[in-house]
Amino acid sequence: MSHDGVGPRAVMRSVAFLTAGVLAVPALAGCSEKDPAGKPTAGQEIAPAERGRIADGGTLRWAVDALPETLNAFQADADAATSKVAGAVLPSMYRLDANGRPQRNPDYLESAKVVDREPRQVVLYKLNQQAVWSDGREIGAADFAAQWRALSGKDTAYWTARNAGYDRIEKIERGADDLEVRVTFSKPYADWQSLFSPLYPKDVMGTPDAFNDGARRKLKVTAGPFALDTVDKGSGEVRLKRNPRWWGRPAKLSELVLRAVPRDKRTAALADGKVDLAEIDSTEAHRITLAARDKGKGNGAPLAHGPGAALTPGKSLRSWAIAHGSDEEAADEEILARKKRGKAVAKYADEQSSLRGFEVRKSLEPAFTQLALNGQEGPLADERVRRAVARALDRDELARVVLRPLGLPAEPVGSHLALSGQQAYADNSGALGGQDTKEAQALLADAGWVSGGPVKEEQKEKKAAGAGASKEPAGSEASESSGTPADSDAAEGSDSDEGSGSSEDSGSSGSSSSSDGSDSSDSSDSSTTSGSSDSSDSSDSSDSSESSGDDGTYIVGEDGKPGDDKPGENRAPALLVPAPLAELQRVALLDQAYVLGVHGQAEKAKKAKKQKAGKKQRIGKKQQAETEKQRKKDGPGTSGKVEKNLAHEGRSQFQHGGAPGAYAPKGTAAPGRAAAGPLAKNGKPLTLRFVLPSGPGSQSLRAVGERIARMLERIGIRTEISKVADESYFKDHIASGQYDLALYSWPASAFPATDARPIYSKPVPAADGSLNVEQNYTRVGTDQVDQLFDQAIAELDPGESRSLVRKADARIWAAAGSIPLYQRPQLTAARTNLANAGAFGFQTPLYEDMGFLKKGAKPQASSAP
Repeated sequence: MSHDGVGPRAVMRSVAFLTAGVLAVPALAGCSEKDPAGKPTAGQEIAPAERGRIADGGTLRWAVDALPETLNAFQADADAATSKVAGAVLPSMYRLDANGRPQRNPDYLESAKVVDREPRQVVLYKLNQQAVWSDGREIGAADFAAQWRALSGKDTAYWTARNAGYDRIEKIERGADDLEVRVTFSKPYADWQSLFSPLYPKDVMGTPDAFNDGARRKLKVTAGPFALDTVDKGSGEVRLKRNPRWWGRPAKLSELVLRAVPRDKRTAALADGKVDLAEIDSTEAHRITLAARDKGKGNGAPLAHGPGAALTPGKSLRSWAIAHGSDEEAADEEILARKKRGKAVAKYADEQSSLRGFEVRKSLEPAFTQLALNGQEGPLADERVRRAVARALDRDELARVVLRPLGLPAEPVGSHLALSGQQAYADNSGALGGQDTKEAQALLADAGWVSGGPVKEEQKEKKAAGAGASKEPAGSEASESSGTPADSDAAEGSDSDEGSGSSEDSGSSGSSSSSDGSDSSDSSDSSTTSGSSDSSDSSDSSDSSESSGDDGTYIVGEDGKPGDDKPGENRAPALLVPAPLAELQRVALLDQAYVLGVHGQAEKAKKAKKQKAGKKQRIGKKQQAETEKQRKKDGPGTSGKVEKNLAHEGRSQFQHGGAPGAYAPKGTAAPGRAAAGPLAKNGKPLTLRFVLPSGPGSQSLRAVGERIARMLERIGIRTEISKVADESYFKDHIASGQYDLALYSWPASAFPATDARPIYSKPVPAADGSLNVEQNYTRVGTDQVDQLFDQAIAELDPGESRSLVRKADARIWAAAGSIPLYQRPQLTAARTNLANAGAFGFQTPLYEDMGFLKKGAKPQASSAP
């Protein structure tokens, strides 16, 4: 699972080579100022070094999530480890540069171009005359033809995961000599550069049996800088060795070992010297950063972090006293606890000492996280409601929550089909519009969702449902709302701690526990966040936190005497308001501010009187006169400069006759002007089920989900946050459509016209009556988007094809089925002397250039963000 959370294992061509990583920095393709594609948001950080600075030999141990189930990248269970192996041992006609753009691979291909367009498109490949398979046979037309037949989809005996592009080929034949391959297409295909990468030998592709089973655990014939040596399930290792027949630059490493290490065990694996390179999460990154910071303190110096950091001198003395006290049972327990703590502290210190040999290299993954809106049924089937959800989001803020604590550029993604720097990228978010609360509310009103409906009755029903759900296994239907919604900066500070992994004591993020905070004990309703983050007044925050009562409806003054609505008491008049965001509740709280201000000044005066009785009489009279003068001038609610303006607003609205129903009997419905309250239509409240993963690596994803819930609360949309197990998140909820809102990620593709079409194509009914959604898990699509994809894939002019892709993206934005948020962070732990490896960004790795620096050699300046 990635740092940022759970992403579907989509069968996309880009998965194989966009998430595999980058190991070198060639010259970037120039981008003009007018190019909407721009440049990558963040550069790669790989400690680049010239080959002359790198020692010959050595073994690099690279952590992967699991051993590959198959070595055939065209089968459904291929994964990132499959891609790493294929990239190191097999030919690729094209590979991606640092901008995520395809470039010809000169090790295999001297040239490739479209030589005919009419009557058929013909592409002529001229192969490198040195390119041979490890058995000595030349790479040629027979290998191209075998791969085409296997992946064309015409022979169902081949268990293929995809056939995009290969199904448009009519024939493959030898050219003028053995080094030429002519590929003729039955239909024009703009993304022809995506084909034959990787290229398998005809031994693998020649028969269904060889394709289905022959390349799952072994590859007898290869043609890369490395060759497959062993796949050892027992040790959890795939071992690659130098290919003696490799004609290109020889590999610097003698061996490359892919070692299976679960994400939660990577810190220990790094500290124990079992791996040299590993993708990590923010918590592990923070520990490595702390280890580097402590480097100059010496091994004997106590650490200010870790399991022993919370042990103050007072606690230590108390522990010693109990351990040596007369209560033998308590003493034994304390002695045992001290031994365990001592071992934990020693282990942590040893790990930190070992981690000083590593550094964190960071960039942005070629993948983005999106908010998915299930448009199949319910409120989100209405495009106006989906657009309202989108217009409620501050995408800049959401990007900051995840990326700013990591020191990465916090820019929202502007396209569904490409990322900044890629050729097809353009920011088309204007087709939907930016954050606009009033516009979002207007869209909801136009869709028939209005405030003032039977909210209390509906909330009682939802309370029962929520309570039942909370009894399910951990993570299902548990509220993730914060108990004290504060202003944006404060909330970001909390998320920053989480994102940076500040809870190094326990090895996991510390803010997730607080975000499960006090509200969960006060309310059994798992449906919504309690309050809004748009208020900067601290009393508003605390009051709204306390107001999450039994049914989600705040009753002002319910705890006081019936009918006692005198101003001046430390409570507000009796008034039923739907949710703590209602306008009149806010006015009531403003009036309370006046009471609190006056009482606060009185308490301050009492204290001063006890200290200096004689002086107090003069000061007290003067203070009372000033207070009365200020109160008459500013009105109720003034206890300082901040409260002055707020109370003035309250005074103008909160008067007898000033607001209809302000002093109405308890139970009176809130006025219709309280537009920020929960919305209803046909007797049903507007509540959306928001599904989030519950795993320890998904803290930042949950932080984003909580922030989104608060943004939606501002326009009257409530959310039920359901936390589900990571292993069931995608399969049982996203793919099956059991959600209203969800967060997950898609990899970017250099060939969006081919690879993105299944994700955004309009679902169609299948023969059995079910809905065929392909990979469009939002169930939102249009005929116009499908037509634009079809036109783009058949357009052989690259500029015109990209223009059609951008038009398709604009229409996808307008349909509001999914909202791209931010590019995912990429954090990698690497040994400080490891060169040309780390946070890879877009670029395809150059495995032959990876290696360890010679003694005394330094890497070049990095292009880190």
